[in-house]
Amino acid sequence: MFQQRMDRVRSLMAEEQVDVLLLSVGADLPYFCGYEAMPLERLTMLVVPQDGDTRLIVPRLEAPRVIERPGVFEMAVWDETDDPIDLASSLIGAASTAAIGDHTWAGFLVDLMKALPSTEFRRASEVTSPIRSVKDEAEVESLRAAAAAADRVAVDLRSGDIELAGRTEAEVSAELGRRLLAEGHQRVNFAIVAAGENAASPHHEPGERVIEPGEIVLCDFGGTMADADGVGYCSDITRCVHLGEPPADLVDAYDVLFEAQAAQVAAAEVGRPCQEVDRVGRGMIAEAGFGDNFIHRTGHGIGTEAHEDPYIVEGNTLELRAGHAFSIEPGIYLAGRWGLRLEDIVVAAADGPDNLTTTDHRLAVIDA
Repeated sequence: MFQQRMDRVRSLMAEEQVDVLLLSVGADLPYFCGYEAMPLERLTMLVVPQDGDTRLIVPRLEAPRVIERPGVFEMAVWDETDDPIDLASSLIGAASTAAIGDHTWAGFLVDLMKALPSTEFRRASEVTSPIRSVKDEAEVESLRAAAAAADRVAVDLRSGDIELAGRTEAEVSAELGRRLLAEGHQRVNFAIVAAGENAASPHHEPGERVIEPGEIVLCDFGGTMADADGVGYCSDITRCVHLGEPPADLVDAYDVLFEAQAAQVAAAEVGRPCQEVDRVGRGMIAEAGFGDNFIHRTGHGIGTEAHEDPYIVEGNTLELRAGHAFSIEPGIYLAGRWGLRLEDIVVAAADGPDNLTTTDHRLAVIDA
């Protein structure tokens, strides 16, 4: 698998006239070699020349964490008194163009630019994103497993099995995280719990606010679940619960959101430009009078990162391909009152959109 990915990225490097690919912290590194670097001040970097052997530069104290993969890369270990920039520069050599990982620490890039003044640096995503964004069958199944685990937590939330009233947002967030881990995730990436007026802030940070009867509670959560090779794939789901009978205006708004989200999922077909999927639901929400209350893009790609290409947003003319995986998550937010969002993870497939998150999409009403 890793060798195939290396072959594909080298082919794209040749097309894009990139001499060497440099991957440090971030999701590109584990995707292409199976090793996830710790975000340290010590340099870890995979050096992938268009022609020649791939080397993984790694500090000696981190080397025991690396699963060696002969034929994919060789290790280049450095000691505490060594200069890893010198080591990286020697492996990069006289490369005219280097594509460096988008999440590489700026300090390392500055040092490499100083050491290699004749090398032009570009974003690695120019050659890695087109590969990572199109998932193969095994990757789709990894995403499906992660989504199913998150679905099970969402079922517990909707059924009332997760107590809400009288608890703080932070307490509920922590429980959602524990349940994700219990369902097989290795890591909790986020667990937004936003009650009442806080739900009007799409990325609200759960705090000490106590959830009260008669309120909407928006829960958006996801994590990372490792596949058989140890590469993590992400989940992401949003569902809304109301404690007690909801007011008529909120019900009406949720009905609009429900229909718009379903239409966007159905529109996410192979060959359709990303921006057109956004327009489908955005138009319906605007027609209902909530156009100014849908304040973010429809969705983001998902895979080894929670947010990656392709983005479902106005201006993105990229046509969906079989294997593209992304969220569909329109929202309606009324500042100072409440907010609503409904999110699924969808894969574009030859026979139509494949919705990986199947938990009931209706507004859940729980006795307060």
